[in-house]
Amino acid sequence: MSITKRRRLVATAVAVALGSTALAACGSSDEDGGAESGPVSLTYWTWTPGMDKVVDLWNKGQGKKDRITVTVKKQASGDTLITKILTAHKAGKAPDLVQAEYQALPTLVSNDALADIGKDVGDAKSKFADGVWQQTTLGTDAVYAVPQDIGPMMFYYRADLFKKYGLTVPTTWEQFAETARALKKKAPDTDLTTFSANDSGLFAGLAQQAGAKWWTTSGDKWKVGIDDAATKKVADFWGGLVKEGAVDNQPMYTPAWNKALDTGKQIAWVSAVWAPGTLTTAAPDTKGKWAMAPLPQWSAGENVTGSWGGSSTAVTTDSKHKSAAAKFAAWLNTDGVALNALAKEGGIYPASTSAQLSGAFITPPDYFSNQADFYTTAAKIAKTTAPSAWGPNVNVAYTSFKDAFGAAAKNKSDFSAALDKMQSDTVADMKKQGFGVSE
Repeated sequence: MSITKRRRLVATAVAVALGSTALAACGSSDEDGGAESGPVSLTYWTWTPGMDKVVDLWNKGQGKKDRITVTVKKQASGDTLITKILTAHKAGKAPDLVQAEYQALPTLVSNDALADIGKDVGDAKSKFADGVWQQTTLGTDAVYAVPQDIGPMMFYYRADLFKKYGLTVPTTWEQFAETARALKKKAPDTDLTTFSANDSGLFAGLAQQAGAKWWTTSGDKWKVGIDDAATKKVADFWGGLVKEGAVDNQPMYTPAWNKALDTGKQIAWVSAVWAPGTLTTAAPDTKGKWAMAPLPQWSAGENVTGSWGGSSTAVTTDSKHKSAAAKFAAWLNTDGVALNALAKEGGIYPASTSAQLSGAFITPPDYFSNQADFYTTAAKIAKTTAPSAWGPNVNVAYTSFKDAFGAAAKNKSDFSAALDKMQSDTVADMKKQGFGVSE
């Protein structure tokens, strides 16, 4: 099957949670003939810290019983890993298993790098929230991966400073804007938060919460909707706050940002469930002073959040032992012992709903020891995660965001124009790659 033809066909399969026509991957999990005979050795590419210790539990337990041995090969994450996987796949030498972020799955599927493992993961679907599971099926009857960790978004704030300044935790984005303005009047040198253009995932998650569908399909063509009404609403909202000076316009993860959080110059952060780990390093002097609440909503009474981060475990079409690999992937992400080890060694927040309220997640993070219900609240928020709609060139859209929104944030210029640039760059790249794109 030619690359161009495959990309056109895959357009009918790769639109997450949109109910598009099912299309099995070119390589399916039954190619290895079902049950394995004799010892099996598998290779797993992953970036998760401590994964070798988790895999040891498999090799000494269920893996020993099934005669399936897994070897971990540590890799870089993000686009670097995806490029390496695709390069290896072109040579027919991809590993048996790979860790892949959810937004990377369409790219890997469109390049025929991932196998459909639906027949080999048992009742794994029942272990995950619908919105999470749909990210690994791409809205089809196929299953291209098993969810591992997720990043439901939340609102973090300095409880002590909110009290000092007489602020109320916002439950809507309108209240969020009012809170930012009120703080500026009371403490001109203090910001509620910053709009950061150095992390595309944050903006994507906010758009997702607003109902954005950046990639959808119509027949055998893609439709790119990065400039849809939902995303424009988010861009205009934050662009307005930046332009009027109600929030800061500096990037996150810099020494200046760390200092602002640690000294109380910024008193809130729109982030995800993994924020405690970042705050521990960025603002060590404020431990025990922060609190977490659900993300503000666009309309009062709504209950939905976006997702920032998260990954899955997939089986490649190059694997000679797809069924065995799928069995390991299911164990890794649904077995209680494995998930507790992943939390302990890798610091992940599990996608499995049962694991979110057990083991390492019974007590709050040390940094949030003052909020006993941290993980109980997090689990409730996670269930409200909106479906995502990823496409085959997320990396291009993200790079365009950083360039266009980076300039707009710095200059306090029109965010809508930056969004239009992001849209046009993404469409142009898809056409260049040979994807069918509807106007």
